[in-house]
Amino acid sequence: MIMKRFYFSLLILITSVSAVFAQKDAKAQAILDKTAAAYQKAEGIAITFGGTQKGTLLLKGSCFYLDCAGVKSWFDGKTQWSYVQQNEEVTISNPTAEEIQSVNPYALITSYKTLFNYRYKGAQTRNGRKGQEIVLTPRQKGDIQSITFTVSADYEPIYIGVKLSNGKTQEFNITSYQTHRNLSSSIFRFDAKKYPNAEIIDMR
Repeated sequence: MIMKRFYFSLLILITSVSAVFAQKDAKAQAILDKTAAAYQKAEGIAITFGGTQKGTLLLKGSCFYLDCAGVKSWFDGKTQWSYVQQNEEVTISNPTAEEIQSVNPYALITSYKTLFNYRYKGAQTRNGRKGQEIVLTPRQKGDIQSITFTVSADYEPIYIGVKLSNGKTQEFNITSYQTHRNLSSSIFRFDAKKYPNAEIIDMR
């Protein structure tokens, strides 16, 4: 469950970190505002990342597909499917409003002011790419202690570092960020025909 929440937290960071303002840091807010605007104009997005874990993330509106560390997750705006390859299990659920807030960047827009404090850290080079770095701190204690977010001059994510409450840090280096991708709605739904041996656990 903690790992599942962690992947959702990663999704939030990549897609809507610019909607988590709480403290009045003008420099950070300006960067995050522009990152949010760039994301909204990007339409379909395909992301690959490396670091602590390697994976792929596809985004379109409120929908997403995430493939990381042996776990695949689909969300079509209403229903969520999570497939664990090791166990060959698929869990199906209809997320509540609170759960949607954890995976849907648009839901965060109405409640972002209560989530994080933030501050501008300065210019930083990550994997040979220059960017502006911001540190976000959750206002409520949980699995995440702090988040370091580096954005390029084009207001696209370069690096995300998540420091967990247990002292460990998960690092995600964005290796590819492609916008305006033509992503069909079927990409964000689980296709049972492709996983004939999977056990279906329907939590709806």
